[in-house]
Amino acid sequence: MLKLPSAKYAPFVPVNLPDRRWPGRVITAPPIWMSTDLRDGNQALFEPMNADRKMRMFRTLCDIGFKEIEVAFPSASQTDFDFVRMLIEGNHIPPDVTVEVLSQAREHLIRRTMESLRGARRAIVHVYNATSRPFREIVFGMSRSEVVEMAVSAVRLIGELADAQPETEWVLEFSPETFSATELDFALEICDAVTAEWGAGPGNKVILNLPSTVECATPNVYADQIEWMHRHLARRDSVILSLHPHNDRGTAVAAAELGLMAGADRIEGCLFGNGERTGNVDIVTLALNLYTQGIAPGLDFSDINAVARTAEHCTRLPIHPRHPYVGDLVFTAFSGSHQDAIKKGFAVQRPDAPWNVPYLPIDPADVGRSYDSVIRVNSQSGKGGVAYLLEAEYGVVLPRRLQIEFSAEVKRHTDTHGGEMSAAEIWTLFSRTYLSGEGAMRYVDYQLYEHGGAQGIRLTVERNSIRHLLTGTGNGPIDAAVEALCSLGIALQVRSFEERSMGSSAEGGNADACAFINVATPGMPNECYGVGIDANIVTASIKALVSGVNRLGADAWIEQGRQAAN
Repeated sequence: MLKLPSAKYAPFVPVNLPDRRWPGRVITAPPIWMSTDLRDGNQALFEPMNADRKMRMFRTLCDIGFKEIEVAFPSASQTDFDFVRMLIEGNHIPPDVTVEVLSQAREHLIRRTMESLRGARRAIVHVYNATSRPFREIVFGMSRSEVVEMAVSAVRLIGELADAQPETEWVLEFSPETFSATELDFALEICDAVTAEWGAGPGNKVILNLPSTVECATPNVYADQIEWMHRHLARRDSVILSLHPHNDRGTAVAAAELGLMAGADRIEGCLFGNGERTGNVDIVTLALNLYTQGIAPGLDFSDINAVARTAEHCTRLPIHPRHPYVGDLVFTAFSGSHQDAIKKGFAVQRPDAPWNVPYLPIDPADVGRSYDSVIRVNSQSGKGGVAYLLEAEYGVVLPRRLQIEFSAEVKRHTDTHGGEMSAAEIWTLFSRTYLSGEGAMRYVDYQLYEHGGAQGIRLTVERNSIRHLLTGTGNGPIDAAVEALCSLGIALQVRSFEERSMGSSAEGGNADACAFINVATPGMPNECYGVGIDANIVTASIKALVSGVNRLGADAWIEQGRQAAN
């Protein structure tokens, strides 16, 4: 077995914060959301979005409710520059939405960036430079003071160019790139220098974005870093503390949630976690996580399927079928035990009560998903899933013991044929098993009459293509029909009887009643159900009785018929 050389990696040094406060806090309000789908997300695509796809994504983000959208890296390409101009010149930016653009802390890139924003009502200029030791020493070959000067000079230039465009309301955002791998004292030094240079105040706040550019530690360490900065920043009342978590360790959502507990005000991320390497934090998951805790996230995902299809079209990336809240299978249960619990949860869930359905952390209807796909049947499924689909799609509410009996039929089918069974396929199997009249005996008709204070019946059945007129009496139609059938030499006993109304017709006519009869042969261990559906409950009951006779002894009746024919 190949062993990984673990000794080549040094553990991350934790933050010395013995009085950390974030573990005892809870999130009570949503953050300021900033979508970077059109910038960070776009630059991570095999095929970056063209203008049409970028515009469709921009409009979708506005419809969802984002008020801050990073739309481009205008100094990186003519396509990005032109898109910013298209938004501004075409008046495509809603009055309550602020566009954001990104630039490295380099003079010619900043000038190009500011040029792209000419005429904007309000704009966030997001400037960044890396701050961690490997970048200072390997990439830049600069001292700490030189890296600080790089950031301060960039902010000074942005201020001068902003003054030359007074028609625009300017907001500064600064990111110490690779913050999570930067010494905290140096991250604090450079951030304080930036806010001082900009002249930050309560009415002129600076966005300080502290990214986990590459996740390099557990989420609690990131939370410690954020709380340390939150508690030590100069001019904290003049700062919007922002997070930009990446997902290299697969914990971006957790890091973002803990970072909000630690004092952050704002989150940058992408729909469905798109972004460089393993992606940015997934804003959909993060927002709906808040929603499941009773916090209105301020973003509208009530039609999550429409958002998902737009994202897939614009990014050319598929959404995983098990993606939280969104994937095609995320509300789907194949497991029998899961299906049984979900079915029972639906049965007792009241519209005015808090959501409390097992295995479903959110009501699928809240994100525009129907219940059709919640329970689906394959070889792993049990009685609960089968019963749910028959009830939901065809109005047939099976008795519990019949659920067990029919689920065995479904199991045999899926084991033989493999794959998944749709509700229609389950109904076909149910009809063939209980309703179609296949077997040695077929119901034809009946007439009831009074017989000395008892119920009499004339029952016509067809057996091996020969019609038989049977008579019987009893204390009711079913008892009389049992006596009539026994006149054929059939040993028959009714163990239980249930009748239920149906929500809709299952046979295409006016059927609205369903009868279930559990029958047995006296002295024999085997028993089974018969089912009958008809507009008349008595007719449905007699059909169920004939169904049970065929299921109880179909093979025997067929063999007897063959012997008689010979």
